[in-house]
Amino acid sequence: MQSIRVLVVDDHRIFAESLAAALAAEQDVEVTAAGSAPAALRCLERGAADGRRFDVLLIDADLQPVDGAIRAPATGGSGNGQPTAAGSKDGGAAGPGGIQLVSRVRTEHPAVRAVVLAERDDPRHAAAALQAGAGGWVAKDCSLSRLLQVIRGVLKDETHLPPALLTDVLKELTASRRHRSESERLVESLTPREREVLRCMVAGLGRKAVAERLYLSPHTVRTHMQNVLGKLDVHSTLAAVALARRAGVGPVDLGAGAAH
Repeated sequence: MQSIRVLVVDDHRIFAESLAAALAAEQDVEVTAAGSAPAALRCLERGAADGRRFDVLLIDADLQPVDGAIRAPATGGSGNGQPTAAGSKDGGAAGPGGIQLVSRVRTEHPAVRAVVLAERDDPRHAAAALQAGAGGWVAKDCSLSRLLQVIRGVLKDETHLPPALLTDVLKELTASRRHRSESERLVESLTPREREVLRCMVAGLGRKAVAERLYLSPHTVRTHMQNVLGKLDVHSTLAAVALARRAGVGPVDLGAGAAH
């Protein structure tokens, strides 16, 4: 029987270890627990190097961001060590750390499947998790049999959501596609030079730096930037950059020389 290698990623140690122990009781499941996103990435790298790749990651939705930004720590839990007892975290809706890790894992380890474990029903974040590459969004207090069903399901490329979230998640995904389509339409209205200026803006370049890069006068760059804002129907550079990213516009390559 081929084992399923599972990595539990949760900064609430009691929950992570108790869930890992419960899953390990299954004959065909091998489990490791990691207490942070960086620790999880190290586990994935070691597993790949040793020829023992992980198959599925179970990722806490409220995990601290991959970049290590400080967030409020876990503040509680039931204290009984059972895998269905999720530790409480301050701050309302699920933060981006778990979803950020999903996206990074999907990029760096595309064969690994990811399932997000959440304390709350949150259609917006569930939709974001699916868009980032997760195969499922599961309540932390779900039964062990349900979690095993999801783990085995995502390995067959199934997508798993709580039935109560399905309608709202579909609405979020539809809205996201609509916003992206509208953003793409607005970007297509730009001239080639304006798109080049927009990519410089996405890269964080100011007016003077854009002028030097594109061999234009600051006044000309200012005009191009004003045209970009007007055509994109936004009122600030930050809003223009956000819209550009939604449309899939990346930053200009700062390492490459600019064309005259």
